[in-house]
Amino acid sequence: MKIVIVGGVAGGMSAATRLRRLDESAEIVVFERGPYVSFANCGLPYYVGGIIEDRESLLLQTPASLAARFRLDARVLQEVTRIDRESRTVEVTGVRDGVTHTEPYDVLILAAGATVTGTLPGNDIPVHTLRTIDDVDAITTVLDEAGDSARAVIMGAGFIGLEAVENLVARGLAVTLVQRGPRPLSPLDPEMAAPVIDALRDHGVDLRVHTTVTDIRAGMVHLDDGTAVAADLIIDARGVRPDSSLARDAGIAIGASGGIVVDEFQRTSDPSIYAVGDAVEKTDGIDHGATLVTMAGLANRHGRTAADAIAGVAEPSVPAFGASIVGLFGLTIAMIGWSETRLLAAGRPHRVIHTHPSSHAGYYPGAEQMSMKLLVDAETDAILGAQIVGGSGVDKRIDVIATAMAGGLTASQLSRLELAYAPQFGSAKDAVNMAGYVADNLATGATRSVQWHELDDAVSAGATLIDVRSAGEFDRGGIPGAINLPLDEIRERAAELPDAPIIVHCQVGQRGHTASRLLSQLGHDVRNLDGGYRTWLAGTASTSPKTGAHRTPPATPFA
Repeated sequence: MKIVIVGGVAGGMSAATRLRRLDESAEIVVFERGPYVSFANCGLPYYVGGIIEDRESLLLQTPASLAARFRLDARVLQEVTRIDRESRTVEVTGVRDGVTHTEPYDVLILAAGATVTGTLPGNDIPVHTLRTIDDVDAITTVLDEAGDSARAVIMGAGFIGLEAVENLVARGLAVTLVQRGPRPLSPLDPEMAAPVIDALRDHGVDLRVHTTVTDIRAGMVHLDDGTAVAADLIIDARGVRPDSSLARDAGIAIGASGGIVVDEFQRTSDPSIYAVGDAVEKTDGIDHGATLVTMAGLANRHGRTAADAIAGVAEPSVPAFGASIVGLFGLTIAMIGWSETRLLAAGRPHRVIHTHPSSHAGYYPGAEQMSMKLLVDAETDAILGAQIVGGSGVDKRIDVIATAMAGGLTASQLSRLELAYAPQFGSAKDAVNMAGYVADNLATGATRSVQWHELDDAVSAGATLIDVRSAGEFDRGGIPGAINLPLDEIRERAAELPDAPIIVHCQVGQRGHTASRLLSQLGHDVRNLDGGYRTWLAGTASTSPKTGAHRTPPATPFA
């Protein structure tokens, strides 16, 4: 059997090496249009920033090493330009010499990945993406020539854009970050993006939201807000789209997203052709519809799935939740599943939970506060998504939640997970457990909550807002219109409260919950402001006309 693979790197090489482990007799040919068949594309920004010092460490395998270990025929600088499904051949053209030949196949795997979206006007300043070894070579050459006073404009504040920002700042560049949307990392909900905005501005990044590039000329990048920014380098990180043109031209089914349609074994509409990686539609783990998820982990796993199916040991792929994580100036931002913004747009009933736990026991030195958000199905208690922003500990919490989602655990069941504990690693009631406790309280009706963006309407409708923090905390900053009644005084002063709906809040939600339980048992109609003052401040700051003008409050070990 002869298997031809179009594209190397993650999905293609995962399929190729898995196939060899399963079938020593197969003839396996890999065509890669670039000069490198296997490289660490996720490490590219960190090579630009100097964190990864050895360029060679990015080159994971070469045609020679693949031939020696796996007996793979990997051919670089060879682009597959056409598929003839009837004859089961592909047309291959040499990138440098233009020579074309035909290659037969029994099974074809498409792993072409994604391509950049759109072009830029003008060509006066070097413009590069950050996707290949050639890209980083070109970027580092520009920076070396520009010297210490180099200036850069980054277009797009997604994962690659933020990694580019962090690493260019590390090199001493003045950086302007241009984002079409209202905030960096658009999948984040507004209140969760506030610490990201703070981190960017704390490190001198000129953040421009609701802004696009209109022209590039005379060493200046012109923006649609009427301003212009000087730059020696532009990095285009506006996003990608599926590189599915080869499949489309061959008559293979393409979905509404532009991705190649595949079944659970990565087969396309042609049973002899498989497809993996960023060019392929995935099944969404929340609504089971078709979606695009451009993550290296999925590309590798789906490469293995295709190889298993071809070798006759098929194991179906599972729906994708889109687990992701990125670092920015010591901040860790992680997410999975759907955001509140997306759930609202879809009209799906849900509950929202905000907590602000410490990374480990507060009494042990070095604890860092996290902001956690959990999205829960209002009817089934299923976990629909999560977002976590903070320092240490974010990565393992998002992975626990990802595992829970994959295993079908409900939000309330998070409270009953047995997680490893020692004070330097976590808390006896871990951050994930605590989110589960809140979910359980909401599911059982033990408490009711109101979200930061619902507060104004609730107060306008007649609710009284009670701040149950201490008088000192209240004096340092509070929500306009709130009445300060410290938690420890509520029992003695309950008669002062109006016979009307009450909303209580504290700093992060825990004391508010205690107050709501007390007042509800005293006969009051009471709700707790979810996530407390900290979440309200982050949300209102991130949606203010001058985004980021208000800062999220400093971490505090108290509720």
